[in-house]
Amino acid sequence: MNAPTSEKTRGNLPPLPTQPKGLPWPTEEWPEGDLPAGTDKKRLAVLMDHAFADEAPADLGETHAAVIIKDGKLVHERYWTGFGPDVTCPSWSKAKSITHALVGLLVGDGKIDIHAPADVPEWADESDPRHGITLDLLLRMSSGLAFREDYVPEHPSDVIEMLWGSGKDDVAHFAASFPLEHEPGSYWSYASGTTNIVSRAAARAAGAFGADFGAFMRKRLFDPLGMTSAVPKFDAAGTFIGSSFCFCTPRDFARFGYLYLRDGVWEGERLLPEGWVDYARTPTWQQPDNEGPYGAHWWLDIAGPGSFSANGYEGQYTVLVPELDMVVVRHGKTPLEAKLNPKRWIADVVNCFRTA
Repeated sequence: MNAPTSEKTRGNLPPLPTQPKGLPWPTEEWPEGDLPAGTDKKRLAVLMDHAFADEAPADLGETHAAVIIKDGKLVHERYWTGFGPDVTCPSWSKAKSITHALVGLLVGDGKIDIHAPADVPEWADESDPRHGITLDLLLRMSSGLAFREDYVPEHPSDVIEMLWGSGKDDVAHFAASFPLEHEPGSYWSYASGTTNIVSRAAARAAGAFGADFGAFMRKRLFDPLGMTSAVPKFDAAGTFIGSSFCFCTPRDFARFGYLYLRDGVWEGERLLPEGWVDYARTPTWQQPDNEGPYGAHWWLDIAGPGSFSANGYEGQYTVLVPELDMVVVRHGKTPLEAKLNPKRWIADVVNCFRTA
């Protein structure tokens, strides 16, 4: 089954670049290159020096890693003291985009129909008002479930309770137990619980939990890309905690982003079904006053129109810019009150290449 993106909608998306002829894929090592002619190197140096200052700047907090891929080559990387290419970094919510890829693999296998009612045991009764919620609505954060996404410890927070409290042993069951607050499809609300429901549905479709699902992830996603550092975390019920926990090196996060920049194709082989990447970057309807536009488990436009990104707590980002054939990875520890500033910094970094 192909992804649910119409030809008309896909025609409005910027084209995804193809692999440059003769350039090796980065399965073993990233091909290295120089900054393109015309890059604003002085501005780029200023931005990097600011982010990686010995004393972390107040506006960004700590920046642990920055990796820039341009035209399939590693053209710039920098690490903070104590970090380097071999240090794994937390994904936080960047794992949501990895979960999107896992669903895509199962869609390609014919094991999931994202427009059918999701396989959620808690909603199996047809009289349950949640019964008709589809994986499409879950992937678009439009389920209508009453789940509170708040990371401030003193605030009421369903995500903290799910990850570290009463829900930690069975994150999907915890999230699926919430009632509806809105009619499904009528209200957009970013929620980590949503992703863990999706992750369990993927495991049920694959017929694999815990170590078996981890083996599925490696065989079908991580190993083909050369993501040797990837460490996904599972709860006691065997569900991949796809909302929050997949550790990788920055270069491996760049590999994952590169798969999406290359439309789900790797080494000339299609891994994700045709249209699945376009589905990820097709805008979802949202009510006004949200953090920013959203697709399907990917965020949109933080580095200009047409860009899309995997975003995580405390400033973890993998940003794809199709018009520039570019991936930017940033990892760090940004204070909550400054959470928008890494987005601006990344946009400024990308703009240094728009003159090239």
